[in-house]
Amino acid sequence: MDNDEQPAGSDTVEPAETPGFKRLEFPIMGIFGLLLLQALVSASDFLVPVITAVLGYFVLNRPRRWLGQAGVPPVLSAALFTVLLAVIIVILLVQLSSPAAQFIEDLPSLMEEIKQKLTASGGALEAINDAADAAEEIMADQDADTVAVEVVSNTGVAATIFSMAPGFLSRIAFALLLLFFLVASGDMFLTKTVQSFNRFSDKRRAVEVLYAVEDRLGYYLGGITIINAGLGVAIAIAMHLWGLPNALIFGFTAFGLNFVPFLGGLMGASIAAAVAFVSLDGTWAAAGVFATYVLLTSIEGQLITPLVISRRMRLNTTVVFLSVAFFAWIWSVMGMVIALPILIVIKIVCDETGTLQTFTRFIGDEEDARSDKNA
Repeated sequence: MDNDEQPAGSDTVEPAETPGFKRLEFPIMGIFGLLLLQALVSASDFLVPVITAVLGYFVLNRPRRWLGQAGVPPVLSAALFTVLLAVIIVILLVQLSSPAAQFIEDLPSLMEEIKQKLTASGGALEAINDAADAAEEIMADQDADTVAVEVVSNTGVAATIFSMAPGFLSRIAFALLLLFFLVASGDMFLTKTVQSFNRFSDKRRAVEVLYAVEDRLGYYLGGITIINAGLGVAIAIAMHLWGLPNALIFGFTAFGLNFVPFLGGLMGASIAAAVAFVSLDGTWAAAGVFATYVLLTSIEGQLITPLVISRRMRLNTTVVFLSVAFFAWIWSVMGMVIALPILIVIKIVCDETGTLQTFTRFIGDEEDARSDKNA
């Protein structure tokens, strides 16, 4: 008998796992994670419009099917959606370009005026300003021979922001063009996804997951867009009643910033309060504007949105905050906007496939945990 042959009925010995590979497993995963993070940061100019277009495809795919049932070809539907979005973007840019440019030009003087009012006699920072002046006098006495050199910069805040406009517009154009090709392809990607599975049950499950993403993501983004539009109108009216100049800008700002969870409302309220502090010439007026803004956003976030949007879409508040912070870190402002839709897509896929249930329960809210426990 050869030494390689096993006697009949003997137990088969499984090869032991290599200890060296197990020791290298976590370092390899760490290196992969760092490389992936670096790739996400480096390719932000490409990934942000691509992800935006893919999210738009999921939202518009169901309306495209409705138009297809009425005899409208996918290419015509894609052209209709793309042109409509382009017209809306152009109208917004034209209507907001002049007041936004004026606001950006006035921003340095606005900040300087706020600083002067806070540090003036009777201001909130008067004591700090006096201490700073005393420290400067001491340093001036010690360095009397030092020659002061004033550096004048010709590059203002407005020039810096406007220099970023061509890249921003090019990313918008790229996202719209990619969205056109995705919608015009019809159900090609759905067909390719189904064809990648061998068993019929897997094919059917893939179709169900993609339909769930389309329905729930479209319902969420559509509902949030309508709610944010109503919030923008309410804030514009409130700021006009307070007497703030260019109240329409605050309405559009509230509409856009409210897509950013948590931070968007605070940013909008802080901007409105800063303008009120200068234009209305009063600390209490600025506090009233801030409180009004926060009150309206709180009514929207705590009452209206939970009633309109399905509670099944609600997520763990801490996870949402960390997601917004992470995507803001790697993709700046647009990262904050698309962070929540990305998290929603991940949750929908995990819910529908039945995989990663621990992760799904972690990113879900308390109601999800109670429903899973009851089930």
